[in-house]
Amino acid sequence: MKPETRLVHAGRDPDGHFGVVNPPVYRASTILFPTMEAFEHRTDRKYTGFYYGIHGTPTTFALTEALAELSGGHRSLVTSSGLSAITQALTACLRQGDHLLVADTVYGPTRHFATAVLARFGVETTFYDPHVGAGIASLIRPHTRVVYAESPGSQTFEVQDVPAIARAAHARGALVLFDNTWATPLNFRAFDHGVDLEVQAATKYLAGHSDLLLGVITARSEEVFRRVKDGLGEFGDCVSPDLCYETLRGLRTLAVRLRHHERAALTLAKWLAARPEVARVLHPALPDDPGHALWERDFLGASSLFGVLLRTDSRPAVAALLDGLRLFRIGASFGGYESLIIPASPKESRTARPWREPGILLRLHVGLEALEDLIADLEAGFARLNAVLELKV
Repeated sequence: MKPETRLVHAGRDPDGHFGVVNPPVYRASTILFPTMEAFEHRTDRKYTGFYYGIHGTPTTFALTEALAELSGGHRSLVTSSGLSAITQALTACLRQGDHLLVADTVYGPTRHFATAVLARFGVETTFYDPHVGAGIASLIRPHTRVVYAESPGSQTFEVQDVPAIARAAHARGALVLFDNTWATPLNFRAFDHGVDLEVQAATKYLAGHSDLLLGVITARSEEVFRRVKDGLGEFGDCVSPDLCYETLRGLRTLAVRLRHHERAALTLAKWLAARPEVARVLHPALPDDPGHALWERDFLGASSLFGVLLRTDSRPAVAALLDGLRLFRIGASFGGYESLIIPASPKESRTARPWREPGILLRLHVGLEALEDLIADLEAGFARLNAVLELKV
């Protein structure tokens, strides 16, 4: 079946629920057992069934079944946030004395977790240039256990050669973890490109309505799945069945929403690229983007999120642009139905590939509003920006 069809039907069992279309919400902490023997063997259900609410209910399993089918992975798990999916996946795969390779362009909290938390527990991290490709082999040490990739990169949207990185990592016995929040499994088939663990912030496109927090970890194999499942149990990380239900409901419209996001964002990116105030648009689906060839080879589509580098460094001028916007609101998320815009600061953290381009960088998420209205909103913003710049002159 096509992915769009799987999204509609995966994780559903109407015949098992009296013909009800959506799986019901099972709210539970306590699970009862019919006999003493059954209770004493409750952990036999650890990976496949229910024995206490923190480990999941039928609602949880309905969602994870759908997520695994969407990704094409072995099995999925859900966590309390996108960041917890990242941290739980890394923690499950690393031990004291291990070495971790992380793309220099990852999501900021991922970087902080590596340098602050993992370092405190004896894990050493090296940040690598996202353009390294097969050259990552030279950075892999005998105790390198994980290569953590995110493509396109956070804020600056560099595309990585994930298959080449995976081949080099696997040749040395390292696992490949991949943050697939930008593309979702609809537009990047992580396991087809050598990834061992895929993480996503379901808070974004999967849920789609900017009203919940949830993370997803999908494993390629049963061995890796069990390792992460054990880790979640040890940390007590869990998700309420109500949030699972809402995410499952959002999942049904993912394909329709993502196609609209993709088309609108690409049209807006092209419009912005022609603006005199814009030095460069950072969107891998644009033919002149440095990562376009890799994006075209490996990705099935794009999403709502891209960057715009302005020609000015004037904070008052950019503040005038942003503060007066009516539709693009200032907020640090993406994937919902509403458009968002924020200033980005890659100079503050990059080490392996420093950001040196002049001008203020903006990150845009294009929502589901009419494109004409979004363009009018930005046109008015550029008029305010230019007015401030003229005053300065």
